[in-house]
Amino acid sequence: MVNFKILKYSGYKSVFKKFIIFVFLLFYTFLFTGCKSGVKQNFTFKDSRIKYMGRIGETDSCKEIYWSGSSITVNFQGKNLSLLLKDEKGENYFNIIIDGKVKTILHTDSFKKMYRLTSDLENGIHTVTLFKRTEWTKGKTLFYGIQLDESAELLKINKNKKLIEFYGNSITAGYAVEDTSGKDSPEGTNTNCYNSYAAITARYFNADFNCIARSGIGITISWFPMIMDEMYYRLNPADKNSKWDFTKSTPNLVVINLLQNDSWLVNRPEFEEFKNRFGKKAPSKEFIINAYKNFVKKIRDKYPDTKIICMLGNMDITKKGSPWPGYVKSAASKLNDKNIYTLFVPYKNTKGHPNIKEQNILADSLIGFIKYNFNWKTD
Repeated sequence: MVNFKILKYSGYKSVFKKFIIFVFLLFYTFLFTGCKSGVKQNFTFKDSRIKYMGRIGETDSCKEIYWSGSSITVNFQGKNLSLLLKDEKGENYFNIIIDGKVKTILHTDSFKKMYRLTSDLENGIHTVTLFKRTEWTKGKTLFYGIQLDESAELLKINKNKKLIEFYGNSITAGYAVEDTSGKDSPEGTNTNCYNSYAAITARYFNADFNCIARSGIGITISWFPMIMDEMYYRLNPADKNSKWDFTKSTPNLVVINLLQNDSWLVNRPEFEEFKNRFGKKAPSKEFIINAYKNFVKKIRDKYPDTKIICMLGNMDITKKGSPWPGYVKSAASKLNDKNIYTLFVPYKNTKGHPNIKEQNILADSLIGFIKYNFNWKTD
């Protein structure tokens, strides 16, 4: 600290000169010992007051965000909040949700950068969520920590009482849900898991959710060399050796909405992946039923007491005359498990993937089913 007694030791006789020295020393003290109006508070990704949703990895330096629908939520008292992020490919998009309302979209860059998520909010308690719209195939996003103003306070946030885990394909991921051109484009912001039936259902019941989904994936065959049986167990979906700890959290409900891609591909012998999976001959009805049954059983083995809904819809897999609902019913009956249910949402009878309106129809069907069969309330 600067000692102002130095003024007494000077030989200056002019009051004016003493005043000038005093002002200079005051400025020196102000500059180097503390103008704190611009000071920020930094909190690392390890702070227990930060809430995470989804299967999220962790290294010594950051959290790793992979899956659609994963989120980071912060509860704080103040005006401004910033997050330090880095994207693997620069291809991911996130919703910024402030006090329960989606305010804007964030496109993360492939270099480490501080992103300001709020803009001088009214001083008070606010909840801000960064919600991943895009699929894991766009690359992971690294989260290092948060920054608040000096006068702000980081607050504890309570976990939701319920957890729903979804296993699905493009329908569950919200693929092209916001593509109004009708071309099902995967580019940019067309995909938005927040507007998928999975996220809508979770919000209705004030539940957290895990979204284990990828566009094009199936039970017996996919549009690429991976099936759900080879992905469902992963923490980092891009790494076959990365395993999720199923004992970390037990969902109150599991929803499986698969087979749409199987229904398109099991009768396409010219497709390369068909040859890899089946050789020259299409799989039999029994093969499909057993493959589905075995996958459901693997989920049951992870969660012995959790209710499971085997769901189909609302693309052409539930079109009138489709055999696929029968396959699911047969697989479920073979398991002889009173806590395994089936739900088939009628065919939407439009081209392409479900749009926002059609995703809401899926959600309404699932919400109604849950309320009727399990007597769930909104917490």
